Amino acid sequence: MAIETSCDETSVAIVRGAPFGTNGSTGTEVLSNVVSSQIDLHAGFGGVVPEVASRAHLEVLESVIASAIDKAGVKSEDIDGVAATHGPGLIGALLIGVSAAKAMALAWDVPYVGVNHMEGHLFATFLEKPDVALPVVVLLVSGGHTMIVEVRRPGTYRYLGSTIDDAAGEAFDKVARYLGLGYPGGPIIDKLANQGNRNAIKFPRALQGREENNTKGGRFDFSFSGVKTAVVNYVRRHPDVSNEDVAASFQEAVVDVLVEKTIAAAIKVGAATVCIGGGVAANSRLRERISDAAADAGLECLIPSTEYCTDNAAMIAAAGLWRLEHDGPSAMDAGAEPSLKLPTFG
Repeated sequence: MAIETSCDETSVAIVRGAPFGTNGSTGTEVLSNVVSSQIDLHAGFGGVVPEVASRAHLEVLESVIASAIDKAGVKSEDIDGVAATHGPGLIGALLIGVSAAKAMALAWDVPYVGVNHMEGHLFATFLEKPDVALPVVVLLVSGGHTMIVEVRRPGTYRYLGSTIDDAAGEAFDKVARYLGLGYPGGPIIDKLANQGNRNAIKFPRALQGREENNTKGGRFDFSFSGVKTAVVNYVRRHPDVSNEDVAASFQEAVVDVLVEKTIAAAIKVGAATVCIGGGVAANSRLRERISDAAADAGLECLIPSTEYCTDNAAMIAAAGLWRLEHDGPSAMDAGAEPSLKLPTFG
């Protein structure tokens, strides 16, 4: 069983098997993956309010756990380990999940495993295809993170690039807020962009084609603060422009850079496969463009189902399974780490 409460989704999942087809398994089988969203609670504030998120986790977690067990068709005595996201994320929200997971682990006399949220997103890309050939290059893109990671083998990661300012999802939210479209901005802009002309406005593509000159020594880094500002300035100068054209043109600028750098990074490190993960991986235009670009480059492309793109406990369970098998249980006195980094080499 795994619990995910790093931000504004309360999720509990139960999985069976072993990751990547190890120990004779065909992979990680998801028996249940229950998600309770807090979007309506935070929409009026235009973003996630940490205290509201923590209280909401407390209110619904018990029922979400019960629902996950019921849907999985198992009993508590069938569960032989409990995992929880212990970082990165909102400290109050993380502590809800970590405390509940430890309590159940003690009550059921099974191991507890703390899981890195970002590693969970990496494992989400393999939930539906555990036999993928490694190494792969994964674009992790969400409201809090935008990075390209090389996965040489499970547990062994290398940053190839990351954002130097706003995350892509953060830029989507800020543009949507400026345009008065509501929260969360990503799905709204994605839907609106389908009604607009993506070539109507030429917004800047920061650091595009400049890996050898960017600020972090030749890595595949991103910058989305500039395009966000460009949208604001353009709309101020052209108040009659349609939101549809702005959304489509802005989205295209962001997706252009995400796709170009991911494919270039894969080619540079000799990976045969590219994957995407994180909340923005649910964006329809990104999914379309990276699939086409990978095919053009002769690369395989893994795109997870949308339910595994946004925060969910199935990915935490998959990562927790692997960590338990390879590192053993976490210490019961280990706390939550809101600024936790992905373990990397190089």
